[in-house]
Amino acid sequence: MTFYERARELVSKMTIEEKMAQMRYDAPAIERLGVPAYNWWNECLHGVARQGCATVFPQAIGMAASFNTELMGKVANAISDEARAKYNEFKKFGSTEQYQGLTYWSPNINIFRDPRWGRGHETYGEDPLLTGKMGVAFIKGLQGEGKYRKLDATIKHYAVHSGPEYERHGFDAVVSKKDLYETYLAAFKYCIDNAKPSAVMGAYNRVNGEVCCGSKTLLGDILFGEFGFDGYVVSDCGAIRDFHTGHKVTSTEPESVALAVNNGCHLNCGDAYLSLYEAYEMDLIDEETITAAVTKLFEARFRLGMFDSDCEYDKIPYDVVECDEHRALNLKMAEESIVLLKNNGILPLDRSKYKTIAVVGPNSDRYSTLIGNYNGNPSRYTTPLRGIQEEFSGKVLYACGCHPTDIGSTMWSGNPFREGVIAAQKADLVIMCMGLNPGIEGEEGDAYNGDVAGDKKTISLPESQIVLYNEIMKLGKPVVFVNISGSCVALGEQDKDCDAVIQCFYGGAECGRALANILFGKTSPSGRLPVTFYRSDEDLPDFRDYSMENRTYKFFKGEPVYKFGHGLTYGDVSESWLDERTVVVSNRGGADTDYSVLRFRYEPNPELLDFKKIFIKVGESVTVRF
Repeated sequence: MTFYERARELVSKMTIEEKMAQMRYDAPAIERLGVPAYNWWNECLHGVARQGCATVFPQAIGMAASFNTELMGKVANAISDEARAKYNEFKKFGSTEQYQGLTYWSPNINIFRDPRWGRGHETYGEDPLLTGKMGVAFIKGLQGEGKYRKLDATIKHYAVHSGPEYERHGFDAVVSKKDLYETYLAAFKYCIDNAKPSAVMGAYNRVNGEVCCGSKTLLGDILFGEFGFDGYVVSDCGAIRDFHTGHKVTSTEPESVALAVNNGCHLNCGDAYLSLYEAYEMDLIDEETITAAVTKLFEARFRLGMFDSDCEYDKIPYDVVECDEHRALNLKMAEESIVLLKNNGILPLDRSKYKTIAVVGPNSDRYSTLIGNYNGNPSRYTTPLRGIQEEFSGKVLYACGCHPTDIGSTMWSGNPFREGVIAAQKADLVIMCMGLNPGIEGEEGDAYNGDVAGDKKTISLPESQIVLYNEIMKLGKPVVFVNISGSCVALGEQDKDCDAVIQCFYGGAECGRALANILFGKTSPSGRLPVTFYRSDEDLPDFRDYSMENRTYKFFKGEPVYKFGHGLTYGDVSESWLDERTVVVSNRGGADTDYSVLRFRYEPNPELLDFKKIFIKVGESVTVRF
């Protein structure tokens, strides 16, 4: 029997009440049928999340900067190994609780259309093709290619979702058909066509008046119709209740539940589906629709091998969690996620030239800037400060220098600002580690800036850091500026003033080692920006406007500080295009290096058509064909 046939047979034995209960994310056991309780909610955005220790890879936006789909696939395979290993132990308790199952609500393939969106660092950037290709590699690595699914991957948030966070429970994203298909839906279609993800998560907002988790247009007409998606749909958490409390498209919870289920939302994260029976008794939903939804859910559970004893993934041992192989892979991805934005020749650092280095700034030794959000907890990790201390044999002075945001805060007794200046004064070279952290940019409820619910009001550096930066620059010391953030920060002054500028996204447990390897030349940088780095807030359209006019590298009319796809290496690399699909890449000196070749079309607007990551040695030429 097929997985579907087995699911249909099992569901046929359930009562209507039992079937309805299985449509909740915290599905109860049906003991008479041998069905254990199962919690569908799990996360693995950049490593197994919220389950204790795990290998914490760079945040999604950082992995996108690698432009390396092969490496992304290896990362996802490592994540799924750890996820299976944990599940194999958890299920021995007789059931799985939240964050212990095999159904993962990752990846986030929304388009990072505006740098102020707090959750943008969960995405693969602003380009639909980059997002689609990185998403496909991630999904395939999670789901495996065996008889059974290794994990279920869930692409989210469908669709047209990128802030404002504080309005998401009632916001209507108005978008043209052109922007809808070319920008907001393109990565969803690409992933469905090329990776067959198990599930899709609906977004909180409305699109052109229809709630995403109950939209006939988005779900029925496009997702199941045009895109041919045959998996299951899960609501974002609490999104069904928003129908009547936030969006006001329905009046009661039974009406909201009926709108969602009848349009194809099979699983509810939240508790709205407790009203399923009431909706059924009111003839708003029929049993056939309920049965079809539950059959899809159990087909997924059968496909994951939950009811069988011959699943090939049941033998994955717990020893894989944070194993040496995964740590090495993590270091490689962390290195490739770092983007060298400017270098006047100071990098890689000449160890013989500097006796004392000052590492200054609030992101120098900050744990949260390693792990991002939706994260696990590494048992071992290296901050930028620790990485530099371990790599440099001379003297390393350290000062936090300022609070990340509060210009008046001393953080402890004393004056960290003066400490920062003193450390810089005493050093031959200053490495400034500044930027943002997941408390400044994040999801609603996660970040400190409650009045904008995790979004950023500005792309400028926080004022406390600007004051420290200006004071240190007055000293005339050589400066390497390391910006650590999940999004664009206005770095025009740093590009003008500093000897080198490096972008570190939230780099995972190995971020510090990776940064040190690049600073001291053990590794040549090879990352490229997956987003545009604008000059100021004046470059940005109204945050609430979902038109793509003047947004992202495709449509921006101004001149950014750093363009999408920008990234330097230590190699002297050149490209010679023979025709529109063939390029000869040559490395004339400097260093052997990884290198991302990007193929663009420039008319009528710039558009990324493809990319490939290669390794090229000094003196070598490589022909790349697309």
